[in-house]
Amino acid sequence: MFVAQWLVAGTVAAQVPAAPTFTGPDVQRRANAVLALLSFTVTPDLSASTLGIRNGATDNPSLNMTQFGGGFTMSPNFPLYLEGALGGSRYDPTFIATDGQVSRALPTRWTNVAATGGIGWDFPLNQKRDLVIRPIFNFSLGEVLSDASAAQFLLNRKTDSNIDFIRNGSLSAYGLGGSLMLAWYPRMEPYEFDLELRYTDIYLQSFGSSSAVRGSANAESTNLYARWRAPTGLLALHRPLRYVLELSHSTYLGSQADILGFNQLTSLGVGLEIDTGAVTKLFSRLRFVGRYAFGRNVTGISLGIALSF
Repeated sequence: MFVAQWLVAGTVAAQVPAAPTFTGPDVQRRANAVLALLSFTVTPDLSASTLGIRNGATDNPSLNMTQFGGGFTMSPNFPLYLEGALGGSRYDPTFIATDGQVSRALPTRWTNVAATGGIGWDFPLNQKRDLVIRPIFNFSLGEVLSDASAAQFLLNRKTDSNIDFIRNGSLSAYGLGGSLMLAWYPRMEPYEFDLELRYTDIYLQSFGSSSAVRGSANAESTNLYARWRAPTGLLALHRPLRYVLELSHSTYLGSQADILGFNQLTSLGVGLEIDTGAVTKLFSRLRFVGRYAFGRNVTGISLGIALSF
């Protein structure tokens, strides 16, 4: 599933405290913050599947974040649950350096890439087996790369660990944790309803990376997801065309909390679902969903495409 979502917020720029020869946010602290951004991409989350935050001063993107993911249960008789997600982000903090006379901005580009897997088991809570509790073991692997091109005058005068990381540092991180999901999938043909309540806690720790910095973050969040599907009375590809209504609400409790200026994000969606069984066996359904996302000081719209297999 892919969702393209653009959020517009206030200024998202590096704060610049004073220092004798190097000004800008503490790089170690900023590295922890970048690793905290990685926690968005390691947690399966429709609300934050793709985010774009603009710099209010320059109107240029300061943060772009994307995630692809999905999950499924093998069968009712063997309810092994498997999930996976692949995500990445691009963060553009700005540091200010000075040689005592001239101050210059050091534009940086930090890229996060992360993959997350999950293995769980469905324990039915009722006779219909449509209400389940699902414990999931999660594991993640991520990389944070800095590809800044620092001013030559600064590199000739200052080569401490801060500049080393800004210029070409990296953070490799692994994550271990788990999720607990309560899911309800009642089937009332031709209608379908899905309701999932999820709590996730994954601890991220850097390893084998630049000696300049170390980082850690805690990806802890709750998510409520609901979807309703019903026939429109029309046909598409010789099958009934259905409309889709979606709701997703996430609350960020760990390192993500307030790092982007909000700790809750809600997404409302409406779209159409096409049954493709008459024309292809590669996938069974194709969905197009438009979404409106909002949180504290942020709003956005999106267009998502999803496949069911």
